[in-house]
Amino acid sequence: MTTLLGTMILAIGLPAWAGITYVGLVRARRGNALPEPRLPRARRTPARKAAYLAALAYLAGGALHVYGLSYLPFLQPEDACWFNAGAMVVPDSSSALPVSLVCHGEEIVPPWVNPGLLVLAITAVGATATSIVLALRTRAARRALRRADSRSA
Repeated sequence: MTTLLGTMILAIGLPAWAGITYVGLVRARRGNALPEPRLPRARRTPARKAAYLAALAYLAGGALHVYGLSYLPFLQPEDACWFNAGAMVVPDSSSALPVSLVCHGEEIVPPWVNPGLLVLAITAVGATATSIVLALRTRAARRALRRADSRSA
């Protein structure tokens, strides 16, 4: 126990102490001046929001598909029915898209998985297309504004 405690002190305590000391030395050298102001963050445009929504939908769709695939047989097909339906038989059918596993005529995969995949896929594709269209419109509007400014100058 004392060896573990000593190792943790060495692994966490000494680097933290060194960092605090380094920051103190840097502040002393600078005369404890205030940090330089940062550049303003980029605005969250509608195109960027749509891109974030698309990324989230792709991620959630991938996670949902992996969850659905966890019901499918991989190495030993009879084990899929054993673990999910309680019968040591080979599945009647199985597919990855739409996610399906049928044992003894009964669908084992939860009924909400495939509609959820459909909704997330439509959301992801729609948000991606929306993001691209909005970004192109914004770029075109900026170019038109620059042209108008250059003509008036």
